[in-house]
Amino acid sequence: MKFSSRLQEVKRVHWHMVRKLINAKEAQGVKTISLASGNPDLPTPPTIVEAACQALRDPTYHRYPFSFQTRYGEAVASWYRERFDVNLNPATEVRPLAGSQEGIGNIALTVMEPGAIALITAPAYDSYARATRFAGGEAYLLPLQAENDFLPDLKAIPKDALERTRLLWLNYPNNPTGAVAPLSFFEEVVDFARRNDIWVCHDNAYSDVSFDGYKAPSFLAVDGAKEVGIELNTLSKAFNMAGWRLGMAVGHPELLDALSFVSFNTSMGLFGPSQIAAIEALTTDQSWMLERNERYRKRRDILVDGLRAIGLELQRPRATLYVWAKLPPAFSDSLEFSKWVLDQTGVWITSGIFFGPAGEGYVRASITLPADDLSEAMERLQTLKL
Repeated sequence: MKFSSRLQEVKRVHWHMVRKLINAKEAQGVKTISLASGNPDLPTPPTIVEAACQALRDPTYHRYPFSFQTRYGEAVASWYRERFDVNLNPATEVRPLAGSQEGIGNIALTVMEPGAIALITAPAYDSYARATRFAGGEAYLLPLQAENDFLPDLKAIPKDALERTRLLWLNYPNNPTGAVAPLSFFEEVVDFARRNDIWVCHDNAYSDVSFDGYKAPSFLAVDGAKEVGIELNTLSKAFNMAGWRLGMAVGHPELLDALSFVSFNTSMGLFGPSQIAAIEALTTDQSWMLERNERYRKRRDILVDGLRAIGLELQRPRATLYVWAKLPPAFSDSLEFSKWVLDQTGVWITSGIFFGPAGEGYVRASITLPADDLSEAMERLQTLKL
């Protein structure tokens, strides 16, 4: 009996190795603190939960999702209009997703094939490259460097690579670097995609986790963006709903139709009560996010100040759940640094190499822990002798 060869071609995620390291440290009686996860720790607002509870009691939603219609698409269009000043046709320019992760996997299956290239910024969330390889495509990495504000240089891509390129992946605000992109960059992207006949998929998962007055734009706010691609978004980070598996793909109607065709072969749609919860989230008062983001900002500052105090170089990010820090001069191997920090302090900081070779020399820390835990982690790090 055999398994698919694609399982051998795609590297498995590293988190099982991290868990093994942490478990070994805890077996020594050490209370560990992990700064690895991008999993929001704050609860979903009660009104959203209550909307789902009421829907659960309605037998209409106990059937397959294609048996009924909700106003989910209209809610997404309303949110995009109010939040991003982007007008969408709910019938043709909005598609529901079981979180943006479903969109990442299925858009690769929709447009990629053997020999085709996907342009992927590096370092990056590793699902973009995995999805590309699962679909038989090749990943061409676009370096993100601090001196260029962690934005890719689209002019540096060789002609022979462009001729085989089907898809450009973007993600701003960015995981793992925390970088943000101005609309002028997205204007450049639209022109680039049009000239080279390339689809764009922008993953906007962190659009509403922002600080210091910053508001992340939508890629679709640029004229012509809907003609060259789509945007993925999710309720996971913005609405503290990671476990609900709710998201959307919006933009180019024909690409969304093709994406829906692929998705129908792997899922039957979103659970009805989950859709009702999403409608409540997207269409009712969202001022609670200001207080939530202020809590995140305080956590961010604890991490930034603590990591700087031990000699790591980093910017204070204006968005995302992450802090991206350059290793001190005495270290060059991010995995060995993370292991050493865990051994010395019981604190795990994610190695930059987990986000591809371009992440080497950096570490990523997450703000998804209570402030007291983050403060304790930073106090432990002060004992390090770098």
